[in-house]
Amino acid sequence: MRAAIHKKYGGPEVLQVEKVPMLIPKEGEVLVKVKATTVNRTDCALLTAKPFIMRFITGLFKPRNPISGTDFAGIIAEVGAGVKNYKAGDEVFGFNDEGLSTHAEYLVISSEKNFLKKPAAITFEQAAASIEGFHYAYTGINEIKLKKGDKVLVNGATGAIGSATLQLSVHFGAIVTAVGNTKNLDMLKSLGATTVIDYTKEDFTKRKAEYDYIFDTVGKSSFGKCKPLLKQGGIYNSSELGWMAQNIFFALVTPLFGKKKVIFPIPKKIEESLAVVKRLMEEGRFKPIIDRTYPLTKISEAYKYVLTGEKTGNVVLLLEEKNKA
Repeated sequence: MRAAIHKKYGGPEVLQVEKVPMLIPKEGEVLVKVKATTVNRTDCALLTAKPFIMRFITGLFKPRNPISGTDFAGIIAEVGAGVKNYKAGDEVFGFNDEGLSTHAEYLVISSEKNFLKKPAAITFEQAAASIEGFHYAYTGINEIKLKKGDKVLVNGATGAIGSATLQLSVHFGAIVTAVGNTKNLDMLKSLGATTVIDYTKEDFTKRKAEYDYIFDTVGKSSFGKCKPLLKQGGIYNSSELGWMAQNIFFALVTPLFGKKKVIFPIPKKIEESLAVVKRLMEEGRFKPIIDRTYPLTKISEAYKYVLTGEKTGNVVLLLEEKNKA
């Protein structure tokens, strides 16, 4: 089989598509033929080992797992001994933010965690694009218990996390202001944003408005800049650590002082996120946004594009028969 390999940390240039031995599922595992996967922000952090803290997860000096990829949608090709809940032919999708070797034609995964059966009406591309951004968005929103009528601002609403945060906020009945670029303003409205702000023309932090929650899903602002926009009791949540990891510090101290605070929830409970996004897609309440698709052979180009920070929604890799050797 073919897989994207990186034997050292670095940029897209360290990735090579190579032949690797075919996988065999062990007891309790399933073998999945990957149909679609994505190149996402988590993948970029695992590839570049930035921030440095990533090395404590993936390997201090070089990657412990050289095959990249964190999410997938595909078809179970074989089940290992003892697997009762899945069978060959089941269409499934899943995610592991520590790495799952999904940038390959096949992968093996435990039958007990981190994946579910794919909704029948959802394509493999949509399923793959539904997970990573949604997981982080759901983690942040679930932490604050968003409710109907809350006023929310989503910075970076056109990205994978941002578009998921926008749709989840609307789902829970919030009144959403979405910040994005010019070309995507209509898309943001179609996803339910009440107000849209074009960041190329306006600095949203200069607005005279108050919000219950501000989600900085691209980590390009700060609590200091956003604090004047928060109501008393308002909450700021960023998808990034911030300068000098300030968001972790603020998450510890702001609940103790003042009436505006920062939260920095640790993403966990992947199975719960998968179950929720599956249900919402089945109900037509969540739409994964896909920007571009690439074949596995063009994976370095896909990474280069994602690393520009200009993608809309998700970048999908398609694993096709023509990629086989």
